[in-house]
Amino acid sequence: MALEDAGAVSPNPERPQDAGTPGSTGPADPARLVGDERLPCGRLVSEAWDQARTHADRRDPHMAGCPHCRQAAEGLVALDRATRVLRDERPSARMVADRVIEAVRAETRLGRLLPLDDCERDLRVAETSAAKVLRRAADTVPGVRAASCRLFPDEHGGTAVDIVMTLASTLDRPLPARGAQVRRAVAYAAQRQLGLAARRIDLKFVSVLETGRRPAAGRPVGTSGP
Repeated sequence: MALEDAGAVSPNPERPQDAGTPGSTGPADPARLVGDERLPCGRLVSEAWDQARTHADRRDPHMAGCPHCRQAAEGLVALDRATRVLRDERPSARMVADRVIEAVRAETRLGRLLPLDDCERDLRVAETSAAKVLRRAADTVPGVRAASCRLFPDEHGGTAVDIVMTLASTLDRPLPARGAQVRRAVAYAAQRQLGLAARRIDLKFVSVLETGRRPAAGRPVGTSGP
């Protein structure tokens, strides 16, 4: 759903708003439900939600152009709508389960759900969790730090995924050789640690690391992403 639809589920002034108050019947703030975490861009989840809910994002250049804030707000819109529908209705247990699953899948921290290489059991892993594992695998290669990692499922419904990573590297070794090391490490982690079938691993070296110096936060300065 588009971020511009956030006003459709903005708080109703005629209803109590603080679900954390004992005895309150108002809907819970979705930012509280998912936890007020800091997004990769530096903004808090609650800040992205407040701006989307009040349409302040239209006046904020960062919010208007930041994919992390927009994804967070869109996920919270879906979660907010699901909780309001459940509050206003008396659904069956199956309806509750279905709507909870939909809300969880829309929740911003998970990202998309990727199929594992097991057609019989239809198992899936969240993209953000898989990306963390694969970034750590790339970081095991000396002289390399992973900046971002994205995973894309097969458009035709298969279990294979494409992996796209941006990296920073020292220049004490040829980049093609270092890239081959990273591909082996990432492919091994994808298969053995996650159970993913990596069809393609695309690498982009976007920054230079000083030899013998490691970024304090474990990532190149000025980079962000899943």
